[in-house]
Amino acid sequence: MRRGARLAAFFENYTRDLKADDLQRLFTRDAREAYQFFARHIDEKALEGLPRHRRVIERLRLFFTAFTMKLSPARRIVYAAALMFAAFGMFQLMRFPLIIGDGGSRIVTVMPDGVGMVLIAFVLLNLLVLLEVADRLSLKNDLEIAREIQQAMLPPGVFSAPGVETVGMSRPANTVGGDFYEIFPLGDNRVIVAVGDVAGKGSPAALLMALLLAMMRTLIDERLEPASLVERLNVQVTRQAPGTRFITLFYGVYDLGTGELTYVNAGHMPPLLLRAAAPTDHLAEGGMALGMFEGSTYRTGHACLQPGDLLAVYSDGITEAENAAGRPFDEDGLEGTLSEARRESVSAIGAAVVAAVERHTGDVRLADDLTILLLRRSTVAAPAGV
Repeated sequence: MRRGARLAAFFENYTRDLKADDLQRLFTRDAREAYQFFARHIDEKALEGLPRHRRVIERLRLFFTAFTMKLSPARRIVYAAALMFAAFGMFQLMRFPLIIGDGGSRIVTVMPDGVGMVLIAFVLLNLLVLLEVADRLSLKNDLEIAREIQQAMLPPGVFSAPGVETVGMSRPANTVGGDFYEIFPLGDNRVIVAVGDVAGKGSPAALLMALLLAMMRTLIDERLEPASLVERLNVQVTRQAPGTRFITLFYGVYDLGTGELTYVNAGHMPPLLLRAAAPTDHLAEGGMALGMFEGSTYRTGHACLQPGDLLAVYSDGITEAENAAGRPFDEDGLEGTLSEARRESVSAIGAAVVAAVERHTGDVRLADDLTILLLRRSTVAAPAGV
């Protein structure tokens, strides 16, 4: 019983946090995505003219090469040696029996030559797994720290004052991402709301996101008008960011007393302004994305929110999120979700949007960051000096 209890405890600890779908996803989604990652540079058109068996062999060769070339040179040699030891060992094992009799009642176990080679291959492969897991855990720890820093840079998700309710939510596709939002009370009855999206995702996009957010907050302190601020921000992004990167940005200044929104849309997805008693508006006035041309100029747009109107500023990760059939969530899905939940609090509306996207994608991994900022004009008038 004691040994059985220990085995049961070991099994329970070893399978801790294992979900019902984890093993299925390992051999379906995860395996498919791993193959696509290593095979993304295989030229399928170049293989079309080959016979079927040659096409399979060539695809396997290209995939094997792409996989092994991702290893460091030393680990690549260890991996090749492990494969050779495994191949020679298995060849030897197939030539010799594992157990023979000595002619009496005693059974003599004989270790064929191939067993040693298989053991060496086993040790080398496990050494590689150990090294790769150690590297991944070290990188994961660094990324978790980066995630904490990035989350600390974003404002508190919810801001409310007489005349307005706002909330911002951002969920990166990886540990860190390139989306951000800003909710910044100016102290003169106005609030700045902004959403940005750096091209790409992961660590490179996160670094540019931090750079842009720092520069934007510095320019906010100068109390510039939206168009002037975005123009100066574009100059700095063009000079500081790599030429292959650009950033879309929606930047708006909302007046709590009048409901007036003055904004610039720099190549961003046009936000949706859901009216309480009118068709939905799209806020597209502005110019091109930041970082493309240093001399870009931007136009200022204006919109007036009436009590009950809801503004949704979002990143393209929401509308472009695809399900297993390749169908995107799309603007219709977003607007439908907003309409269904618009009587809830802004926090509940934001959560409903994220949940709807997750239901739509199902087991498909998110390809881009999800970010949404919601602003709703309330019926309570704002006092001066908020």
